[in-house]
Amino acid sequence: MKDELKSQILAAVEEDLTAIELALNENLKPNLDLVRQIAGHLLFSGGKRFRPLLFLLSSRLCNYEGKLALDVSILFEYLHAATLLHDDVVDQAELRRGRTTAHSIWGTAQTVLTGDFLLACALRRAAEAELVEIIRVIAGITAEMSQGEIDQLEKKEKLDLTEAEYMSIISAKTAVLIQGACKSGAIIAGASEDKKQALADYGFHLGVAFQMADDLLDYTADAQTLGKNPGADLREGKLTLPLILALKRADDKDRAWMEGVILNPDFTDDDFQKLLQKLYLYKGIEDTRSRARHHVEQAKKSLELFDDCMTKQTMIMLSDYTIARNV
Repeated sequence: MKDELKSQILAAVEEDLTAIELALNENLKPNLDLVRQIAGHLLFSGGKRFRPLLFLLSSRLCNYEGKLALDVSILFEYLHAATLLHDDVVDQAELRRGRTTAHSIWGTAQTVLTGDFLLACALRRAAEAELVEIIRVIAGITAEMSQGEIDQLEKKEKLDLTEAEYMSIISAKTAVLIQGACKSGAIIAGASEDKKQALADYGFHLGVAFQMADDLLDYTADAQTLGKNPGADLREGKLTLPLILALKRADDKDRAWMEGVILNPDFTDDDFQKLLQKLYLYKGIEDTRSRARHHVEQAKKSLELFDDCMTKQTMIMLSDYTIARNV
């Protein structure tokens, strides 16, 4: 099912993805070759182009036919790449998308400043669109994502992290950018307020489901699928929903053992496998999947306002694929 769904989506969006890739490459024109090397190392390392694609689809769903959409769409990939460069520095991550992280090759200062450059590129492209409402959205996204990263840092290794606190973190770190891309697609089309809100709701729920699926993959996928080593979040002291739910339900003995693993960044592969068994035992994996499915259904429900068309069906398929990829 997963492979078939992926093939259907790629067939529907192939032209858009090709156009996005070309626009990203043509518009990345820093004055320094080093900046292009660092930015390109991440930008052209196999990203899904999920955010610019959602912007294009959202604008099309609102009957936009102008030529500005493609130029605006790439700002969401620049913004996404900027946050990834910064996140990898903060987390001291060694791998991203199966490649050595930029800061491990070129250094922390150069990588952070390249992230700043990409952020500036995103803001400049929003300004060039001369749509004040989109500029407000981008500014809000930037503020929310920065605070989400700080919030996550403050809560590292917090053994009593609640589901509500987790939701607050992923809403700011992940969902807000996807939400902003979808809403901005409605804005550029001059859509009504109810359509803007519907697409904002779609993007929010899709973003939450996307992050929950990623958090599941950190426990259930192999290194080749992940592009990094499994358990990376755990080694960085990040408690995600599968672990939060299992800790809450575990008996005293199991909880004490699980907490010991969490607080030991040098846990063994055997420890990780035993921890994974606890996550299944206490339904941390199962119930995270259930919550992700709920948000996918909410995302699809948000599209009911729009007439049936190929674009709407593609967005529904994208929603389903968000969680299908971790099954």
